[in-house]
Amino acid sequence: MATPVRAAVLTGVEEKFRFEDLILDDIRPDEVLIKIAATGLCHTDLAVQHGDIPGPFPFVLGHEGSGVVEQVGDHVTGLAVGDAVTLSFASCRDCRNCLAGHPTNCLNLYPLNFFGVRGDGSTTFSRPDGGAVHGSFFGQSSFATYAITSATNVVKLPDGAPVELVGPLGCGFQTGAGTILNTLKVQPGSTVVVTGAGAVGLSAIMAAKIAAATTIVAVDILDERLAIARSLGATHTINSREVDAIARIMEIIPGGADYGVDTTGVATVIESLLQATALGSRIALVGVPRPGQTVNLGLISASGKTIVGAMEGDCVPQTFIPQLLALHRAGQFPFDELITSYSFEDIEQAIADTASGKAVKAVLVMPD
Repeated sequence: MATPVRAAVLTGVEEKFRFEDLILDDIRPDEVLIKIAATGLCHTDLAVQHGDIPGPFPFVLGHEGSGVVEQVGDHVTGLAVGDAVTLSFASCRDCRNCLAGHPTNCLNLYPLNFFGVRGDGSTTFSRPDGGAVHGSFFGQSSFATYAITSATNVVKLPDGAPVELVGPLGCGFQTGAGTILNTLKVQPGSTVVVTGAGAVGLSAIMAAKIAAATTIVAVDILDERLAIARSLGATHTINSREVDAIARIMEIIPGGADYGVDTTGVATVIESLLQATALGSRIALVGVPRPGQTVNLGLISASGKTIVGAMEGDCVPQTFIPQLLALHRAGQFPFDELITSYSFEDIEQAIADTASGKAVKAVLVMPD
């Protein structure tokens, strides 16, 4: 049976989100209906709003949802009505990369996550007059009171997990942590530089501490973010507006760092990170760049280094998110300290606070 929902709809580039009452389609046999409890606000959502990532409009975004299973398709196993869950990205689970255990590199990643439709081209949302509204963003579109998602997007939560806080584990937090632990495989005793101390960068810093890196350098332009970075495990912090970041990193780590993570997507920052890492280093690029940006690699700065574009921390969410929750219970991954909660209706305030740096990770809590 179709489900009425309240959704934040984006109608075009640089438009504000507009709340609408929509109709959510019937679930298919391999799908699950989730009553959304809360959803994180991610820079990827804002990249679509600003046109840095193209999107079909009107569009319901949101891809860090968490909530409770409301309905289960006939072909779904392992999930039941009432289960507390969090949602992550969509993957086909059938291509060569998925079958090799790397669903973040799914060969169908872009159509399944960014095209606004199911795999068969159908939309999950419609207006009361029958007009189609695009959804299925990251296979979920959780800027709505209910979401339809494939069962493969769903991660069942362990008992006691804070349902209204765990949504960002499905993207931002797992991206930062997974980039360190899975993509780069940071080794004990190593040196790490993280540029950008937002939610992804701070997650990377927490993971670098878990990986027993002994020198962890955070670079940002906001002293408030750098203070948080130090509290979470950074051994050194650099405000790149005040000092020459490359020179300072080389003072801290003579010869350059073993690993680098860029979460800014800014070409000049990436070029600086390349210069501040050592021969043989591994560098992960995580941030979403603005269209048209190019990075000057240079024969010297990039020579002997491995540069990888990191997607969602190269993780399998069904195993990695429970690991992060176990680390959280052990006090080693305190992601909840980064969250500021807002009511769903205050989405524009959450966006403003994210842009200003007041909120590290905004989470929108749905009405009861």
